[in-house]
Amino acid sequence: MKCFHFTNGERRSPDSDDGAGRPATAARVSWARSLSIASSTSTTSTTTEFRRSEFGGGDSAGLFFLMAQQRGDANDLRAFTFAELKSATRGFNRGLLIGEGGFGSVYRGVVNVRVSDIESDGSKMMDVAIKQLNRYGMSSNYLLLIIVLLLLACVIYGHKEWVNEVNWLGVIKHPNLVRLVGYCAEDDERGIQRLLVYELMKNKSLEDHLLGRVPSPLPWMARLRIAQDAARGLAYLHEEMDFQLIFRDFKTSNVLLDEDFNAKLSDFGLARLGPAEGYSHVSTSVVGTVGYAAPEYVMTGKLTIKSDVWSFGVVVYELITGRRAVEKNLPRNEQLLLDWVKPFVSDSKKFHSIVDPRLEGQYCKKSAQRLASLANKCLAKQPKNRPKMSEVVEILGSIIEEASAQEEATDEGKDESKEVEGETEPMKPGNNYLRKVLEIKEKVNLRNKSIGKLEWKHWTPGLVRTS
Repeated sequence: MKCFHFTNGERRSPDSDDGAGRPATAARVSWARSLSIASSTSTTSTTTEFRRSEFGGGDSAGLFFLMAQQRGDANDLRAFTFAELKSATRGFNRGLLIGEGGFGSVYRGVVNVRVSDIESDGSKMMDVAIKQLNRYGMSSNYLLLIIVLLLLACVIYGHKEWVNEVNWLGVIKHPNLVRLVGYCAEDDERGIQRLLVYELMKNKSLEDHLLGRVPSPLPWMARLRIAQDAARGLAYLHEEMDFQLIFRDFKTSNVLLDEDFNAKLSDFGLARLGPAEGYSHVSTSVVGTVGYAAPEYVMTGKLTIKSDVWSFGVVVYELITGRRAVEKNLPRNEQLLLDWVKPFVSDSKKFHSIVDPRLEGQYCKKSAQRLASLANKCLAKQPKNRPKMSEVVEILGSIIEEASAQEEATDEGKDESKEVEGETEPMKPGNNYLRKVLEIKEKVNLRNKSIGKLEWKHWTPGLVRTS
């Protein structure tokens, strides 16, 4: 099998396609331009023609005008100052660090949210997650020059992701997408400052729960509902807007959980606008995470919404097994999750062998098998044979209903058995009177039983006194 380089950003040659088979424009769009909602183009032209920028999904004002029309209020992101965010994180204190990635660190903080942000009277202090893009300045030590240049390339691609995130989350909203509260874009003597401010997801990521970073394992019903929430998020991006948005990096670390374990998609840095009308795919360089990218996308660079469906199938198997898509620490024949589960899925007697052992058998076997069957549909070799995410949502709904009914029936059975046990339990020690009555009764019964066991054949009549 060929090896492909997965990157976190895109390089585009001058003669590359714009994603729908048309030549890309040579003009580059600055981050300030990409954040602008205003456009001098007429409404008709903006809704029919979308220019693609260098950011691989960060589009020009025309697209945002269309999205603003759909939502009615596109410019509700708050522009924070760097000083505000520095204060909110106590100077980016390492004690408040909640995550690190290739392009920066994520800190927990508290910010004052305005009335328009929370749609209520007054203001409110809100817990948020603040992602800071890494900054790398020039070093006077020439021995580090090569390292600095490599890191600078990461900063450039990270900047593109930052712009992409602001572009998409600034104009789309859904209960299963993480809310972007605001951003910071400032320059100082040390370089550029690029930060994003999100709602805080208190229960971390799905990856944290599946890999045991959280003490208690996710119950089976919670896993099913998380899968449905994530499917709803993807269905919204694929089918419920006036344009298609391909997530392109769907994985467990990008599925975050709020305090009620509702799942929301996060990290839109690699999201890409889908093909224009009349075109079947977007031609683009291959980016994403190894183990989750659809094989046809890896081989050809042709991107469709069915690429996200494949990634969803991989995540479903992670929910069932509690394993990573790729795990280098396991034996060679178990490192690739999809290869490892194949022999067990088709055999109902062996299926339990792949279910997450942390569940300790507390799951509905039939729903687990149906979930694996759904995953197999999402992992169909031919993209056209994979279901739409709206269909996936419906199937998951029926699986959840069936599992809930079985769970309720099991609970009722347990309650009835407890009642029966309660009826046969001996009298409580505190009730001395009844206990004594039962003891006396027991002695009488034993005495009667012993009398009944006399051997009559050896019995002889005795003398009877008559006077």
